[in-house]
Amino acid sequence: MAFYRDHILPCLTHLAMSNHRLVEYRRRMVPQARGRVLEIGIGSGLNLPFYGGQVASIHGIDPSAALLRRAGRQPAAPAKLVEASAEIIPFGGEVFDTVVTTWTLCTIPRVVSALREMRRVLRPDGRLLFVEHGLAPDRGVAWWQHRLTPCWKCLGGGCHLDRKIDDLITAAGFHIEKLDAGYMQGRNPFAFMYEGVARPAN
Repeated sequence: MAFYRDHILPCLTHLAMSNHRLVEYRRRMVPQARGRVLEIGIGSGLNLPFYGGQVASIHGIDPSAALLRRAGRQPAAPAKLVEASAEIIPFGGEVFDTVVTTWTLCTIPRVVSALREMRRVLRPDGRLLFVEHGLAPDRGVAWWQHRLTPCWKCLGGGCHLDRKIDDLITAAGFHIEKLDAGYMQGRNPFAFMYEGVARPAN
């Protein structure tokens, strides 16, 4: 299992996240980042080409050393990469203007704790930019998501298909300013997306 986690899974993750259908989500969301940026689950660095000129610096964390090595070879915007979990973010409080998370919240075991950490490191006027897949509103699709998740977690590095992303973000102390939700393609258990912007609640 360790061999799969350390060698096979990073390659599969990179291939899955290289899906051309995800590019439009990255193109819409990532350029909104401003100032000092922390990317959660930076993976192989596929968001890096989309950061704009309003970014002062990029820090990226990921628990996978193999994916971070790939990110370090990205020719796009340079990032300071740290092997770490979002459940214990290795930075002080209120130091980032933007936190970015794309297709990451599905895999974190204690996801609300991780979101609270993101809130902790954000400045009071900072923003959380997120694109995630999760629980669909259609009962038939949700039924399959609940039943597939136990097996899919084993194959997908802990990935949950049935997390209601907006509720989790709100539970962690954020106010969602903007949210677009819908299917990327067809009504299938893997394709319901949550895309939005949140700020620390007062």
